Amino acid sequence: MNKTVLDLWVGLFVVAGIAAILFLALKVGSMNAVTASDSYQVTANFENIGGLKSRAPVKSAGVVIGRVADIGFDPETYEAVVTLRLDNRYAFPKDTIAAILTSGLLGEQYIGLAAGGDSVKLKDKDRILITQDAVVLENLISKFMYSKAQEGAPE
Repeated sequence: MNKTVLDLWVGLFVVAGIAAILFLALKVGSMNAVTASDSYQVTANFENIGGLKSRAPVKSAGVVIGRVADIGFDPETYEAVVTLRLDNRYAFPKDTIAAILTSGLLGEQYIGLAAGGDSVKLKDKDRILITQDAVVLENLISKFMYSKAQEGAPE
């Protein structure tokens, strides 16, 4: 084989490899994407969201049922306002509990929904009233250290 034909084949192989990587990256990036047409939006207020980010998963019973659409701040209540986009296939009661949980010890944070017992279901633009803030590891450590210091302090 002459050098130009070899260079052409190597170039084609490199282009095919880059195209495959790009295809996989796009496929993984939009995995379990919930579009606006087949979803409804609800909000929840939290005092502390920890490291929660937009596009974080919303799970119930370990199943991804939506994504975090937006995170904002309410200047009147001084709380974080988290907007969730949930798949229309999953209707949750009005008394659903939203908690910020962590995958593993130091993993990514996500919203976990625990369904309540109300017969009325959440609708588009509703608010989840019962929330549980993120557990911040630094706060736990400081509380533990403070309690240990108080135990050892003379009275």
